[in-house]
Amino acid sequence: MANAVAETKETFNCSQAEFFAIVSDYEKYSEFLPEVKAIKILKSSGNEKEMEYSISLIKTFKYTLKVKETPMTQVDFTFVKGDVFKTMSGCWKLSEKNGKCHVEYKVEASFGMLVPSAMAKTLVSVNLPIMMANFKKRVKEVYGK
Repeated sequence: MANAVAETKETFNCSQAEFFAIVSDYEKYSEFLPEVKAIKILKSSGNEKEMEYSISLIKTFKYTLKVKETPMTQVDFTFVKGDVFKTMSGCWKLSEKNGKCHVEYKVEASFGMLVPSAMAKTLVSVNLPIMMANFKKRVKEVYGK
């Protein structure tokens, strides 16, 4: 089984509340993350949601994540089921300093036997800077910052 871990720290030109609004608006991800074809919220109860992602990287695949939101400060996610992953978990941690949002993002994933280790690491780590750049573009589009 192939495993991969990726993490980054970024600063966004928006408030913590503004970034939380973007990161927790899951169904809009397909508007600014090219690899996300659709996200469908399957269940929602308080600050917990279960959603199905349809992603297209090398091929199109689907998976379901359970998300727990701590408003304005953190979004934790864990794998429920899906095509390619065996496990996945991670989080967004948000803080604010001088009117800017500081974000720590981490994801850990294990893949099925058909995914070589080198490909697993590439899928997770190479996509991360692209994803963060797209979130920065989204902040600019939504807030003009």
